[in-house]
Amino acid sequence: MKILFYNHTGKVSGAERVMLMILSKIDHERFDSLVLCPADGPLSEMTGSYGVKTIDIKSLGARFTWRPDRLVGYFVSFARLMREARALVIAETPDLVHANSIRAGLVMSAATVGTGVPIIWHAHDLLPRHPLSIAIRLFTLASRRNQILAVSEAVANRIRGALLRFFPQRVPITVIHNAVDVEQFQPNPSARRETRCSLGFPENQLLIGSVGQLTPRKGQLELIKAFAEVAKEFPNVALLIVGAALFNRDFEYAESLKQTSDNLGISDRVRFIGQREDVPALMRAFDLVVVNSRAEPFGLTVVEGMASGIPVLATAVDGVKEIVEHDRSGWLVDALDQKALVEGLRKLSVDANLRARLSARGFADARSRFCSNIFLNRIQALYQKFFETGITPERNSTRNQIECGLKT
Repeated sequence: MKILFYNHTGKVSGAERVMLMILSKIDHERFDSLVLCPADGPLSEMTGSYGVKTIDIKSLGARFTWRPDRLVGYFVSFARLMREARALVIAETPDLVHANSIRAGLVMSAATVGTGVPIIWHAHDLLPRHPLSIAIRLFTLASRRNQILAVSEAVANRIRGALLRFFPQRVPITVIHNAVDVEQFQPNPSARRETRCSLGFPENQLLIGSVGQLTPRKGQLELIKAFAEVAKEFPNVALLIVGAALFNRDFEYAESLKQTSDNLGISDRVRFIGQREDVPALMRAFDLVVVNSRAEPFGLTVVEGMASGIPVLATAVDGVKEIVEHDRSGWLVDALDQKALVEGLRKLSVDANLRARLSARGFADARSRFCSNIFLNRIQALYQKFFETGITPERNSTRNQIECGLKT
């Protein structure tokens, strides 16, 4: 079976890391993979390093907005990209398209009209409450070729809204939680010491880690402010922030994080090291992982911390609540509750026994519920199911026409 993977951006964040895991572990004897993505980031080089054929394609300049002038520009970008994508799909004749975001699903569903090729929309994001979201739901109803794969029940419920709940057969929605490679993300005391040494953190210093793109939704600013309160009581605690600004005006936000650290007088206790490719090693170096998101479709960093044997403090939002059980496999606080965040940091900083208990249960859950092998088996079964149910007379007719055209 030939699967065409399409990613609407060449930048790499959580959704792209999941796609890379699929590409690296998929059964290559059963599935032939091809990737379409823009060359505006490292993704195409990374997929190519796996030996996967990768084709550059235009970037999609489209985001949710209330400004009509920007919407017009986004629709123009969408139309141009759709034509290019259609030509590539016809040339490559895939059996199935894996669109790695809601926007990617929109592009591929429009680009493949009349081909009969089934489309998996891999929904990694919470569909916002916006008039365009209603249009997206109507768009999914336009074709029986569309199948939605959601990374959490929270994402699935947001996609359904009030409309798609009435059409469960027309637009099937399957939930498969994301996973991590437990061979990469696992405890390793010797590697932990090496990483901490290379970063300049002594073994006896308590290191709090935050991993993720720098954006207001991830709550790094509030984390820094909460850490400033804890740092007054615990002089041996440091904060390491891993990640970079990737989109929109997040570069201004990233600068504000550094400025806030300076203003609070904790710049010597807070370190920013940008986006890194050695996240598994960094995870092992932490004593506590904090995910302070105000919204989180799944929470891949939460699972990575758990699989690494590190206790996790996270906000009780969306997909995170499907991963962590409070005071059992992690510590949950309400989003935007600054007092609860400070108290959680304080409690976990001082109580080593609590950290050990949470990390032990979290580690067990990560390996039993979020292992990459389990995830890949479910994904591959889904590919086979979608492929078989997606065979239509329309699709066979289109493929025959393409094959005849190639022969002549």
